[in-house]
Amino acid sequence: QGNLLQSGGGLVQAGGSLSLACSASGAPFYINAWGWYRQTPGKERDLVAVMTEAGDTNYSDSVKGRFTISRDNAKTTVYLQMNNLKPEDTAVYYCSWWYYKESYYSREYDYWGQGTQVTVSS
Repeated sequence: QGNLLQSGGGLVQAGGSLSLACSASGAPFYINAWGWYRQTPGKERDLVAVMTEAGDTNYSDSVKGRFTISRDNAKTTVYLQMNNLKPEDTAVYYCSWWYYKESYYSREYDYWGQGTQVTVSS
């Protein structure tokens, strides 16, 4: 089994860019979805970006056109490139890898990263 290790993030001014990376420290079970979530205090964790095994991607409306999810060919590291950042993007970002059967909104099992703070100043 594996755990996910996140890197990147930090503090940036509005309009700037940051990138996040997520890799497995061990050997996870079969995975067919890779995603990034974010959470602010008192709110639920929201899905920001997801990529399926086929390479299909989907983004929340709030980040569409600004964020890009990608992965390396070996599927061992997943990235989130965040451009034109806004103060409302400030949150703790979590990566998650999971296995689903019919829809990536459900999961049979999953793995989570430790979370990374992203702060965008105005």
